[in-house]
Amino acid sequence: MTTFDTGSIKNFLTSLQDRIVGELERFDGQSFRTDSWDRPAGGGGISRLLEEGDFFERGGVNFSHVMGDKLPPSATAHRPELAGRRWEAMGVSLVMHPRNPYCPTAHMNVRFFVAQPTDDTSEPVWWFGGGMDMTPYYGDSDDARHFHQTCHDALVPFGSDVYPRYKKWCDEYFFLKHRNEARGVGGVFFDDLNEGGFERCYGLMQSVGNAFIHAYLPILAHQRDKAYGERERDFQAYRRGRYVEFNLVWDRGTLFGLQSGGRTESILMSLPPIVKWRYDWQPEPGSPEATLYSEFLPPRDWLA
Repeated sequence: MTTFDTGSIKNFLTSLQDRIVGELERFDGQSFRTDSWDRPAGGGGISRLLEEGDFFERGGVNFSHVMGDKLPPSATAHRPELAGRRWEAMGVSLVMHPRNPYCPTAHMNVRFFVAQPTDDTSEPVWWFGGGMDMTPYYGDSDDARHFHQTCHDALVPFGSDVYPRYKKWCDEYFFLKHRNEARGVGGVFFDDLNEGGFERCYGLMQSVGNAFIHAYLPILAHQRDKAYGERERDFQAYRRGRYVEFNLVWDRGTLFGLQSGGRTESILMSLPPIVKWRYDWQPEPGSPEATLYSEFLPPRDWLA
């Protein structure tokens, strides 16, 4: 029988949340608001939110630990055999929206899920998931390479084939099918991970979570003092619309949170504070805005 300590996983995740928030507070100069909440159907979480910071326009680093007697449809769509099982899920999810348009938005999530057996002879069904991805408004090749190199290095101990597979998975997942367009420059993404045993999978999830600050903060430090004006802010708001579209139309995590009775304020903290949409807008050929579409959004091997 597979045995594991959910308390250890919870301790890692809450510690990860604290460490990431501490680093982001030092970078921004302002403190995150802490908001603990309970879920009537079971569990709860801790939301850590920063709005109108010195650097970040909005960002959140959330921990949740929820459970229930019956899985929501989003969790059983690909695993119908789990319908009706008791379940438990925990994770850390973050999205950071800088004010400076030359500084990319970033997302990271690591999570653990277990569905309990229906009788004494069955084993629990468990898996890990997570990843990180970056969404620039004005692309920088060095920054994209650094982000992907950090993702690569975090996964090397778990096999030379892991980063290429999870990078491809990320490119395919964070893709707006209705736009035929990537959300950003990608990163890594994995789900339903239970191959190689519990300890390997737990270690891989930890490595991804621990790598986020090393992947993201050097990019922000590189770009934070770059001057910008209304043109750049306007394009940033337009491109943020794509972020909203993906999260509300395609993201499985958003759907699971809403279907499972999660806290709406915490689930939707990923949405940017200022967003614009325009009808059939196209960037001017040869402009920096057009370069995002031609050079950065098409999937490519950033480490080649």
